[in-house]
Amino acid sequence: MTVKVVVDAMGTDRAPAPEVAGALRALRAARAHDLEVTLVGDASRLEAELVHAGRTEADRIRVVHASEVVTMHDHPGQAFRHKPDSSMRIAVQRVHDGEGDAVVSAGNSGAMLACAIFVLGRLPGVERPAIVTVLPTPSGPLVLCDAGANTEPKASHLAQFALLAAAYDRVVHGRTPRVGLLSNGAEPGKGTPLTREAHALLAAATGDFQYVGYIEGSDLFRGVVDVIATDGFTGNIVLKTCEGIAEGMFGLVKQELDKTALARLGSALVAPALRGLARRIDYTEIGGALLAGVTRPAVIAHGRSDANAIASAIRAAAEFAERSLPAQLAAGLSALG
Repeated sequence: MTVKVVVDAMGTDRAPAPEVAGALRALRAARAHDLEVTLVGDASRLEAELVHAGRTEADRIRVVHASEVVTMHDHPGQAFRHKPDSSMRIAVQRVHDGEGDAVVSAGNSGAMLACAIFVLGRLPGVERPAIVTVLPTPSGPLVLCDAGANTEPKASHLAQFALLAAAYDRVVHGRTPRVGLLSNGAEPGKGTPLTREAHALLAAATGDFQYVGYIEGSDLFRGVVDVIATDGFTGNIVLKTCEGIAEGMFGLVKQELDKTALARLGSALVAPALRGLARRIDYTEIGGALLAGVTRPAVIAHGRSDANAIASAIRAAAEFAERSLPAQLAAGLSALG
């Protein structure tokens, strides 16, 4: 089976170089007939990048021209309405039209959400699509939803985020997940009216998961849950804070290892372990996050993505398409009735 991934090639901060290099890297890692990539953007710039790369894999890339670009400063709704020829809109439209199986963009996430909702459409029963991302922990992957799509959700939305993430965890990680709701305390009286109402909905839900109730931020990396649900505002702060802590901790470790000659000698012994840890927490290894709740796989990558991150996002999008992930997520929503 050949999976066709369509990439918004004008989304990263340094577009289109990372998108082109990432597509070539993904194709090199895939078997010849397993993956096809379409790059959507300024055709002259894309073709120039491909010529510069000079790789044989360039023959397996299709270029589709788009005359407009959605910037990070564009209002999501206005970008959708007033930039119909944007690389993002055309990339999503091609998947809708059957010219691709999944779409990847590292551009404006709000605009990508709007495009996906209005072009691809929502899964039956989904009120608000949400961003699902995965954080590494000592006990295994932690699935977080929502990571930034909905800053002011309703309680029913929040409960759906939990079920979407639980279905994702079952399909991708093969677990019967323990699901928690992020709060400022574990006691039933804690939280806000939003979390208390969502807690009641999830406590009454039935399905192939275990709802364990409120989870505090300090428990996220202790293996207490496999899935954590929260609003997009809080979830995005959690995600960006984790990225910052990871970078900061490596900086502190490096400072300590550089202090003395003995420490520098010891650093050679721990270097392999540190490199392995760096790969586990490096967002470029994960590549992107699934926009869960729309009818086709849509992956949102980081604006700072390099070639490795784009390649990872393409591989993730292809895997989601192969697994028919949206259909499996739709089935998971039945737990709320």
